[in-house]
Amino acid sequence: MSLPDRLRESLRVRLLAGTLLWILATIAVAGWGLGVLIRDHVERQFRAELRIHLDQLTASLVIGRDGAPELSGPLSDPRLARPYSGLYWQVDRAAAGAAPSAAGVLRSRSLWDQVLQVPHDEQRDAQLQEHRVPGPDGTWLRTLERVVYPAERPGQGMRLIVAADERAMAEPVRRFRATLWVALGLLAIGLAAAAVLQVVVGLAPLARLQRELAAVREGRSQLMSGSFPAEVRPLVDEFNAVLAQNSEIVARARTLAGNLAHALKTPLSVLANAARAGGEGDLARLVRDQVESARRQVDYHLKRARSAAATRIPGARAAVLPVVEGLVRAMARIHADRRLELAVRPVEDGLAFRGEEQDLQEMVGNLLDNACKWARRRVELEAKRADGRLIVAIDDDGRGIAHDRRRDIVLRGARADERVEGSGLGLAIVDELARLYGGEVRLEDSPLGGVRALLTLPAAA
Repeated sequence: MSLPDRLRESLRVRLLAGTLLWILATIAVAGWGLGVLIRDHVERQFRAELRIHLDQLTASLVIGRDGAPELSGPLSDPRLARPYSGLYWQVDRAAAGAAPSAAGVLRSRSLWDQVLQVPHDEQRDAQLQEHRVPGPDGTWLRTLERVVYPAERPGQGMRLIVAADERAMAEPVRRFRATLWVALGLLAIGLAAAAVLQVVVGLAPLARLQRELAAVREGRSQLMSGSFPAEVRPLVDEFNAVLAQNSEIVARARTLAGNLAHALKTPLSVLANAARAGGEGDLARLVRDQVESARRQVDYHLKRARSAAATRIPGARAAVLPVVEGLVRAMARIHADRRLELAVRPVEDGLAFRGEEQDLQEMVGNLLDNACKWARRRVELEAKRADGRLIVAIDDDGRGIAHDRRRDIVLRGARADERVEGSGLGLAIVDELARLYGGEVRLEDSPLGGVRALLTLPAAA
């Protein structure tokens, strides 16, 4: 996935990217700005030091009896006496048209045998002049000069020049910038770590919210619980209110379905009784058949409507073992006259269906009842979890069903044998309910010799 896609889809990536970009931009601007400030500061200090040396040179300059310039005493900085130390001074004659020999008539010991060739602008004699010139050993020097007219020889101008190696200015700036970028780099790492921590901690409630929603969806909880920040708590409360409202709607729908069932069953019972009282005529048989068909259709559609509503309730959960044990006891009583062996293989602890308990009873009960009707002596039931799904397998040792008929039997209203008591809607109801929950029911060959009904449903975590 590309970065733009991640920025659109991930709040965490968006926050981190924005914060890190802002940190990098701020660090870069701060580094550049501090570098400029320290460079300007060092340059001002450099010029100020040159100005001090130039003032000392001016104060010490005198004209001897022979008319040659000389110093009344040595300057204070010891570097001026050390050859090629990087700090120099020089006195030139400033007369117009002065010969080249007028350069360096007096100079510091640090220049040794070198003479500084410094350009001069006579139009600015009254001002300090600054130049950049080559110096000893291939270095570059910054110079500061002024022209003075000694009292002894007012007509004879003297150029007083002080110079210093540029490295004395550039090296501190370079060292400071190196240290500055190391410090800013550590600061950026710290800020980035703080930003990551802030995003992780700040979005942790959303991860907890996701886990709570998953618990509701998987049936481990009916409502969202836990402690959430004030910014997230209203969302949790609203979602819990929606869950409660959905449960109330489903309960109301079940009540209405029950009322409808009672309202329809009463007139159907009246018609059935009237048909039985009418004897064995064609009309009576027709009425009885139609009443029975109407009853089957009413039962089927009411169960379907109730289950369709139930599957939309998040948080529904039903333990498998109690349902299976209750159904096995009921089938043992219903089919007691046939002396069937009902065997249940061990069920995993905590195995649960992600749905309504009544629907699980409806599906497993129908399949178990069918197996008991067709079995000769033995019925086996197994419930297990596989790949996050609940698998219920019910085997019988009956005569089995032909492969080409298995699909038709699952269809609504189809019966494997009209001589066997039943409405023919059992498997259809199981198939419809299983599909509503995203599952399915299949008929396969059983190792007992009869049919295996394989029911696949969503398992609760």
